Amino acid sequence: MRHFLTLKDFTKEEILEIINIAVDIKKDLSAGVYKKQLENQTLAMIFEKSSTRTRVSFETGMFQLGGHALFLSNRDIHLGRGEPIADTAKVISSMCDMVMIRTFEHSMIEEFTANSSVPVINGLTDSYHPVQLLADYLTMLEYGINENAVVAYVGDGNNMTHSWMFLAAKMGFDLRIATPKGYEVDSDVLEEALEIAKLSGASITVMNDPAEAIKCATIVTTDTWASMGQEDEKDERVKAFKGYMIDNEKMNLATQNAKFLHCLPAYRGQEVSEEIMDTHSEIIFNEAENRLHAQKGLMVWLDKQRNK
Repeated sequence: MRHFLTLKDFTKEEILEIINIAVDIKKDLSAGVYKKQLENQTLAMIFEKSSTRTRVSFETGMFQLGGHALFLSNRDIHLGRGEPIADTAKVISSMCDMVMIRTFEHSMIEEFTANSSVPVINGLTDSYHPVQLLADYLTMLEYGINENAVVAYVGDGNNMTHSWMFLAAKMGFDLRIATPKGYEVDSDVLEEALEIAKLSGASITVMNDPAEAIKCATIVTTDTWASMGQEDEKDERVKAFKGYMIDNEKMNLATQNAKFLHCLPAYRGQEVSEEIMDTHSEIIFNEAENRLHAQKGLMVWLDKQRNK
């Protein structure tokens, strides 16, 4: 049985298998074909962090695959009121076929997984956001950007950055990360990604200069400067990230046909300008929709692994 906690646990071939399932599912959906590949199965969705895209995409995806999704916030279950994680994991996994968790500490999802009898999916932790990167990679491939990609990530060294590092390391493309001083990526995660990159030929470079990162990039991406749970740091972060907004001047440093990606929600006038959001709206909202297709591909793949 396999779980999906970080991309580092998957080979390039496995990631492509998931993506290819997602591509087929997206084609079927556009043709009005709904294959009940998870018929009568139940997905438990545990939300300690709220979300728009994660809830809608997983709940809709499970329904379209013929199954049912249960929304469980920490206000609804005993996990938020003192029950040990291990006990909750044993109970929920005895009743459901798959579990998706969106939480704060990555250690929480690791402990849950260690006590789960069914596949567990990381819907987001403070350390990683791998389902978003499946959607991002699917989007890149749809726009003809693959192993030859040069991706510039500009912003906070957060869960998105860590997941981009593992995607680049596994798939073999170049990644340049520009963060303000004091907001760099986790050094242990970087070390892990660099070791994996040696095998794939990927290049991962960290720096503090956004312009240097973006120069001749084929993909430019960013994330909110203050993630959920960091609201009290917002004013401080706005000051620290001055000069890191992706605007026309910075995008002009990239290749002529460079694309801009954003996992959303986007805060216009902070990490990205209104003009860039408008210019690249087609790919950004296709990227958002691809959460649905990529996650359906992932759930089908995990189910197949369990039944081998």
